[in-house]
Amino acid sequence: MTDSCKVLMIFPLFNASSFWNYKEACDLSGARYPAAPLGLITVAALLPDNWDVRLVNRNTELLTDADFDWADMVMTGGMLPQRNDALRIIERCRASGKPVVVGGPDVTSSPDLYAAANFQVLGEAEEIMDDFVTAWRAGAVQGVFEAPMGKTDVTKSPLPRFDLLKLDHYLHVGVQFSRGCPFSCEFCDIIELYGRVPRTKTNKQVLAELNALYALGYRGHVDFVDDNLIGNKKALKKFLPDLMLWQTENKFPFEFSTEASINLADDDELLKGLADTNFFAVFVGIESPDTDTLVLMQKKQNTRRSLQQSITKIHEAGIFVNAGFIVGFDSEKGSVAAGMIECIEDTAIPVCMVGLLYALPTTQLTRRLLAEGRLFSGSEQTQSGDQCTAGLNFETKRPRRDVLNDYRTVLDAIYNPVAYFGRVRRLGRMLRRERAHKMIKGDLRSFGRLLMRIHRSGPGAAGQFWRMLLDCLMHNPKALPYVVMVSALYLHLGPFSRQVVDEIDREIDNIDQGNWQAPPLMSSLEVACVSA
Repeated sequence: MTDSCKVLMIFPLFNASSFWNYKEACDLSGARYPAAPLGLITVAALLPDNWDVRLVNRNTELLTDADFDWADMVMTGGMLPQRNDALRIIERCRASGKPVVVGGPDVTSSPDLYAAANFQVLGEAEEIMDDFVTAWRAGAVQGVFEAPMGKTDVTKSPLPRFDLLKLDHYLHVGVQFSRGCPFSCEFCDIIELYGRVPRTKTNKQVLAELNALYALGYRGHVDFVDDNLIGNKKALKKFLPDLMLWQTENKFPFEFSTEASINLADDDELLKGLADTNFFAVFVGIESPDTDTLVLMQKKQNTRRSLQQSITKIHEAGIFVNAGFIVGFDSEKGSVAAGMIECIEDTAIPVCMVGLLYALPTTQLTRRLLAEGRLFSGSEQTQSGDQCTAGLNFETKRPRRDVLNDYRTVLDAIYNPVAYFGRVRRLGRMLRRERAHKMIKGDLRSFGRLLMRIHRSGPGAAGQFWRMLLDCLMHNPKALPYVVMVSALYLHLGPFSRQVVDEIDREIDNIDQGNWQAPPLMSSLEVACVSA
């Protein structure tokens, strides 16, 4: 092996039919996909300086034979919704004789499914890529390199190779402040992959990433991709003053979004710090309004509080909430649809990712279902990666038909245009933005496209949109850019919800007609293999 190497990094396709696709919203702004592949460009920065790296994102551009001919090695991998395409990429590499390295959260959770790859990089890459490079230079043709879970020192994480991105392809670009989450939700694999002790980068590291994006000419939406941004509140509070200074000195070129737990609402100082530094949106996992269900799933941070008051407090700080909800928990007693719809309406959260419970590999939920003999055999191999249509890979406590009916009832109700734009209207009145949105190139064009396309997004949507827009203009014009953002998402969410409801209705009909049979449960041998 020569010291230099040509590395083709391929980011696999996400599931085409997905809640997170937002294709129509991307099209409004001329983007091709919502988020850039931060993981791969971080790995690229860990490679030797004299290695030549190319990135092809299959979600935004074509992968050609010329790309393969150029490469000495292919690196790929990603999340569970990318599994099918990642496996296709590995097959193509093996057929063409190209060595292929796979990494990311899905291979870390299910390495056996990726056995065809020459090399596997399991866990966080920072402290094991040197071992891989050393093995490659020594002539290795296969190997497994595994990092200890949740132990990587993220202060050693390099500046991602943002220069590899075609920045205009994306709605937003990601940076990371911390990894890990202090909570222990039964269904979540974050704590299994990255641990329960949030590890933070230095302030200098994160500001260097923002400087790099700024120097490349990027402006607009930056997403902090942390598992839980407030997992280490003390470190975050030390970072925010430096972020405020950076934003001020650079005339606030970025608006930020992130993910955080609901206890963000408990900390007035932290809320103000996020709002002052120009955070405008946060994703919160609410999952269920039912206290018994929250206790069972070990999401106790959502109990002993009024969800409505907590969300209102975040909205009034100038940050709007997107939320996740899940149907299918064992603790559900009778129909849960009415309570979930009421919660969503009371909190005025427009964008709600409502999914069916899915037992992810390595989680506490999967281990419990295995012990109870309730996990379906083969669900790992057949999962398409979107909980909206591929959840419930286990024997439910309630009749499956009842769970599915609750799910489709919630989706049908909350993405009705009257309900959706009603929530956007109430959000527009609550959202107390101190800092006005800074117009960037393409904003006016995007707004013009939205005005034309909202009329084609389904019966009743246009009238509700205009009612909401006028209400915001009259009562809280500073919130206007943000209600427009949320309205643009309806171009995807409205049709997508109707598509999912149709699919669930067909599954319910199959159950009613006696045409649906539960997959076989895992055998004792399979359980032993998975447990091992």
